[in-house]
Amino acid sequence: MDQQNQKNKNNRERKEGPLAPEKAGTNEETTPKPEEKTAILVSELEELRKKAFLCDEYNERFLRLGADFDNTRKRLEREKQEFLKFANEAIILELLNILDDLERVVELAQGKHENLSSFLKGVEMILAHLYELLKKYGVKPIDAEGKLFDPHFHEAIMQVENKELPEHTIVEELQRGYLLNERVIRTAKVGVTKKPAAEGEPRQGRETSNQSLD
Repeated sequence: MDQQNQKNKNNRERKEGPLAPEKAGTNEETTPKPEEKTAILVSELEELRKKAFLCDEYNERFLRLGADFDNTRKRLEREKQEFLKFANEAIILELLNILDDLERVVELAQGKHENLSSFLKGVEMILAHLYELLKKYGVKPIDAEGKLFDPHFHEAIMQVENKELPEHTIVEELQRGYLLNERVIRTAKVGVTKKPAAEGEPRQGRETSNQSLD
C-alpha cells in the first residue's frame, strides 16, 4: 500500500512538476500601499508645478528683454537721426561768419565806400578764411596743372596739341578738384596735351572730350 502511494505521488510530480519553493515575500509586501501612492503622486505633481512655474518665469523674462531691446533700438535710432540733423552745426556756424564778412564787403562796394583795390583785398581775406576753414575739416585741393593726367583725380574736358610736353600732361585747370580726408569728393576738370597731328592731317587747336584718355 505504501509503495502504491509513493508511486502515485511520483506520477503527480512528473505531471505537475516539482513544487516551487515559497517566495521570500508576498504580493502584499511588494505592492505600494494607497498612502504611499498618494505621496508619490503629490511629489510628482509638485515637481511638475515647479517646472511650469520656471517656464512661465523664463517666458516672462524673455518678453521683458525683448521689450527692452526694442525700446533701446528705437532710442538709438532717434539719437542717430538727431545727430545727423545737427552733425554739421559747427562748420555751418563758421560758414555763417564768412557769409557775414562777404555781405559786409558787398554792402560797402554797393555804397561806393570802398574802391576796387580795397574791395578785392576784402574778398581775398574772405577766401583765405574759407580755405583755412576747409583745411580745418580735412578738405584740400587736388594738384592738377603740370601733373600727368590721373583718372582717379582728374577729368579730361579738353585736349590741346603740344609737342613740348609729354602727352597727357595737364596744362589747364578748368575747375578745381578737392579731397576730403584723402578721399576724392570732386575730380579736377582739366585740359591735357596730346600729340600733334601728323603732316597732311587736319589740325585742331583744341578739342573737347568727356571720355577717359587712352
